[in-house]
Amino acid sequence: MHFQPTLVASLAIALPALALPTSSSASQASLQTAVPGESSLFVNYQGKNTPLAAEYLRAIPATGSGPAGADDLLFQNLLAAEWAIYSFYQLGAEMFDASDFPDPYPNTTYERLVQIRDNEAGHVRIFQDQISNNSVTPGPCQYNYNETIQGDPVSYLALQVFLEVSSMAFLTGLINQASLNISKSALVAIGQVESRHNTWALIDAWDVNPFSGPSDTIYPYPNQILDSTNTFIVDGSCPSINPIYPDPRQNLPQLSFNKTGTTGTPGSEIQIVFKQADNQPSFDADTDYYAVFYHGLDTISVPFDTSSNTTTIPAEFDKEASIIIVNIADEKGAPTQESVVAGPLIILEQPGDLTLEINTA
Repeated sequence: MHFQPTLVASLAIALPALALPTSSSASQASLQTAVPGESSLFVNYQGKNTPLAAEYLRAIPATGSGPAGADDLLFQNLLAAEWAIYSFYQLGAEMFDASDFPDPYPNTTYERLVQIRDNEAGHVRIFQDQISNNSVTPGPCQYNYNETIQGDPVSYLALQVFLEVSSMAFLTGLINQASLNISKSALVAIGQVESRHNTWALIDAWDVNPFSGPSDTIYPYPNQILDSTNTFIVDGSCPSINPIYPDPRQNLPQLSFNKTGTTGTPGSEIQIVFKQADNQPSFDADTDYYAVFYHGLDTISVPFDTSSNTTTIPAEFDKEASIIIVNIADEKGAPTQESVVAGPLIILEQPGDLTLEINTA
């Protein structure tokens, strides 16, 4: 294993919030004409500066007055999420270099991370191109990953795994929101690329089984997962014309869990923590509440004790495989998104060494 005990807690290096850089390493002319699927900039460009041209690093106002495209809202939400993910990789490209990943990491570790940055830049361009001129194309905000990364390359690799599996969870769910078949196909194609990113990380960075079992975990309400990425956005930093993100947004209480006295694995009890002081759930004494767990294609509801905020992760789930997602609902099985009163929480089960280390919802 490449895990180090100092993953999150031992370093306290203060880093500035990430703002996207200007493009300088590649010529602006080549950046402006780069097309995903036709340009190596989105495959194996190794520059520290962004592979995106300046004109694509901003919000773009609507120029038409007609009806929105059939899947404009879907791709607005996706693009806003992609800016956060792309910016994470751009941060890594700028912050680290090959020397930050010595043995036992493969000597290609930094190279691969930068190549993933290139892929994510291609996703930005793909999503931008899917939004019609009658809708605003969201631009990037500023993002602060400092609390988890703290300048440590191992912490960076840990958060990288978490973000990739989260991406797969919301991409599979968003397929149900797509109106056009071509949009559904695009989401499947991009989800497969995200899965490859995660497979690389599990093999090379963490030296564990890269397979999540017969199915990745799906979650029926992807906007709730998208909402959790707002945690990384610096307040007030988004372009003023950006639409609400995600839309629609429930603004549910976000979850974490108490890492003391639990393994966070199937069969263990966990105590849910509602981590936003200004956004706490209100429980009705006459209502039964459930912790609804999702793993692979399974959904299992477990009674949720609102007096202690405790529940038990179903023992039936695979151990050290993929992720487990849980929400708190006022109906068994959370049959509608309105029945979800808090969450979701994504618990990383693979690599098992990270289950109690990743401190994010």
